[in-house]
Amino acid sequence: MTDISIPAGDGGSFSAYVAKPAGGGPVPGLVVIQEIFGVNQVMRDLCDGFAAQGWLAVCPDLFWRQEPGVQITDKTQEEWNRAFALMNGMDQDKAVDDLKATLAWLRQNPDCTGKAGAVGYCLGGRLAFMMAARSDSDANVSYYGVGLDGLAGEAASITKPLLMHIAEKDQFVPPEARETILAAVKGNPNVTAHVYPGVDHAFARAGGAHFDAEAAELANGRTAAFFKQHLG
Repeated sequence: MTDISIPAGDGGSFSAYVAKPAGGGPVPGLVVIQEIFGVNQVMRDLCDGFAAQGWLAVCPDLFWRQEPGVQITDKTQEEWNRAFALMNGMDQDKAVDDLKATLAWLRQNPDCTGKAGAVGYCLGGRLAFMMAARSDSDANVSYYGVGLDGLAGEAASITKPLLMHIAEKDQFVPPEARETILAAVKGNPNVTAHVYPGVDHAFARAGGAHFDAEAAELANGRTAAFFKQHLG
């Protein structure tokens, strides 16, 4: 478990947290995409969890162009305000470029088999959808992505497997927005979308206000099986 530096495609570099399986490699890789709180303890714990399952997990700092190394919790309104400001200030196209650079770093890493996917939460859930539409990532998982209805036109560009976990009662996603993205991906055989009844945004964030153990266990089990199937 360590922090490394990855060169950005347009100059500069950004840090990323890396978690390796205890048994060593080479193993398939995962780009773990942050929420709006930066590469905080929640994201590091997720990476450690994926590594324990046998993946080489890397979580890049996507806020580095604004505030490198920022780590926020979801415990105070002040932190939420700061997190939303960072999210709103992010150039998401450049963030996807940084994720592609992270994917390339993973694939050339001697501890990786060359197979690599992406998984993202919240803001990262949106970016995971964008990775599915815009990159050659081998498999992608989106947890409660926000604003996906605005990306509906990109659904036809998804040619690799995408698994979507959608909260029915997501406070940041109106029902009509949910239905728009579900309709957009319905005809794409590469996309599997699950709606989790009665749960709110971030239902899989351990320790979060809306954590739902049953829904999280179901979603995480589906994610593990999905990556095992498509990444080996």
